[in-house]
Amino acid sequence: MEQFPQYALVLVAGVLAGVINTLAGSGSLITLPALIFLGLPANVANGTNRVGVVLQNIVAGATFKHSGSLDLRGALLLSIPSVVGSVIGAQIAVNLDERMMRQVIGAVMVVMLAVMVLRPERWLQGTLQSLPKTGFTLMQAVSMFVIGLYGGFIQAGVGIFLLAALVLSVGYDLVRANAVKIVIILVFTFCSLLVFANNAQVDWVAGLVLGAGNMIGAGWAARMAATKGASWVRWVVLATVALSAVYLLVPQHTVDAALNSILSGLVR
Repeated sequence: MEQFPQYALVLVAGVLAGVINTLAGSGSLITLPALIFLGLPANVANGTNRVGVVLQNIVAGATFKHSGSLDLRGALLLSIPSVVGSVIGAQIAVNLDERMMRQVIGAVMVVMLAVMVLRPERWLQGTLQSLPKTGFTLMQAVSMFVIGLYGGFIQAGVGIFLLAALVLSVGYDLVRANAVKIVIILVFTFCSLLVFANNAQVDWVAGLVLGAGNMIGAGWAARMAATKGASWVRWVVLATVALSAVYLLVPQHTVDAALNSILSGLVR
């Protein structure tokens, strides 16, 4: 029972992440610190986080399918190159310079933020409702592979990059892109979870607690996205991208100190 406050915090973090991941991405920027605060090593937290993502996307995907927003065929086709990338990314999990990676990702998010502010029509007015019968192009396949590679490696922020590719490269509007994103992440995260589990880097109790919160948040967010439309989702994505960029560009020791102070205060 001594860890009950920490598990309660993980549950709440899961709810928040379920909402953010379903509408945009980067919910793992909330759940990874919560899992590490629970006492999990960083690599185990990275693997355990996938349990919540898988469970949340099952709920969100079913909700989008029920609302008619999901192009399931397109999602499954686009999942193929992303799965290949995710398995490779999970295998090489910690061989990159984390500080440099954070700065590069943060800079890319700043550019993405500018595109969303200056070219909002690209995000609101999609050019297709489903993937053409000819399937995806080579460029789209490459982008899905690279995003899968990153998602298998660390997961945090992958939803935002996937949303950008699905809107700007494939041609979905934000609501349909969100629905397709959910299925793609579900498929490749499940595959990367198997890699982490095979290497004993998953805490199943913490993962299921996190997943319970993720599912609650994902179900609510998917219903809101389907009813509110692309314009509302765009504002959520804008806020998420801005906060994620700040999180990634601020020095890690400053972020860790602030998060530890906040989390310690919540469980006292």
